Amino acid sequence: MNKIKNIVAFAIVALLIYSCSSNSSTAVDDFDHEAQALIDNDTLVQFLKNHYYDTTVDSVKAIVSGQTDLYQDIKSMSITENDIDYTLYYYVNSVGNPKVDKGNPTVMDSVFVKYYGQRIVETDSISTTFDNNDGLWFTLNGVIRGWSHGFTNFKGGDNITDNGPITYENGGKGILFIPSGLGYLNIGSGSILPNECLLFYIDLYDFTKDTDHDNDGVASIFEDADGDGEPRNDDTDLDGVPNYFDTDDDGDGVLTINEDANGDGNPANDFSDTINNPTLADYLNPDIK
Repeated sequence: MNKIKNIVAFAIVALLIYSCSSNSSTAVDDFDHEAQALIDNDTLVQFLKNHYYDTTVDSVKAIVSGQTDLYQDIKSMSITENDIDYTLYYYVNSVGNPKVDKGNPTVMDSVFVKYYGQRIVETDSISTTFDNNDGLWFTLNGVIRGWSHGFTNFKGGDNITDNGPITYENGGKGILFIPSGLGYLNIGSGSILPNECLLFYIDLYDFTKDTDHDNDGVASIFEDADGDGEPRNDDTDLDGVPNYFDTDDDGDGVLTINEDANGDGNPANDFSDTINNPTLADYLNPDIK
């Protein structure tokens, strides 16, 4: 029950973020995000070459003789956001090896994590911790995009709680090195300055596979009607509410969860309009009620 409450709460936050970003899209943004992405990548590469991971203290430290710099051990993933290409770097202590393997979370799933963050002030300097939490549920669609994508490289662990504090083992553990374009952009937030790269130490304890924010029977990751890999920009009935948070996606007056003709609990595989729209699921087809 607590998981559901957390999912709903963060879904609401995510919806507000989505709405705000949609409304602000009409404003003119003269900032050169593409140029900043190149600057950020250079900053991160130099930072990684100037630092190593000290296993004895579980921390990133300035490089010293005899140590291997992080750039030699780092992994990366290419991410495109708003037509800008970014590189997200991540260090893996453990991908995660749970006894019950649910795979990896998607960018729309709800996750339970531990983290603390630091600002990359210069290529050879790190700030003190600006944010941390020992256990928090949130949905990956409602946070900075570096987190949304970064956590998908890890697996959750096993809940071994026994009449005590919530305890997990065998979960994913690592460090995310995030360019500002996948963080707080040219705006900043609190102590985070505009165009500042970040690093986060993370532990992925658990996640809710195929999170369904609106409980309509279709996992949020699959509410991607235009197939561009980004469910947050799909609003079939144009009511201002993205499909993943809309209980009636096609606005036909019938809840999505009830547009399940074959009764298997999955509205996404029902196609009743065999003549006019044979490939359009009923829950996205206003002509089928």
